[in-house]
Amino acid sequence: MSEFTDIIKNGKPTLVDFYATWCGPCKMMHPILDQLKASMGDAVTVVKIDVDKNQELSAEYRVQSVPTLIIFKDGEVKWRAAGVHSAADLEAKLKEFI
Repeated sequence: MSEFTDIIKNGKPTLVDFYATWCGPCKMMHPILDQLKASMGDAVTVVKIDVDKNQELSAEYRVQSVPTLIIFKDGEVKWRAAGVHSAADLEAKLKEFI
């Protein structure tokens, strides 16, 4: 938990993907997040959190559906949405916080 807190407070935008291994839309997000990370490089941090293995953390952020995407900046939630989003949409949203 403290490692997660350190990551989301690192000063750059952090996109956290709360996912489940059994979730079809979550599987669709994997290549999108890879593409996003490739295009944005070190300007952002991308983290995947398995809700089944991290139930306490998922409950803390009230994750009720997967995938849920949350953007943190300096430890604060800046944006959140559920469902599949395009790399272009996520990149545009992340650039608001750089």
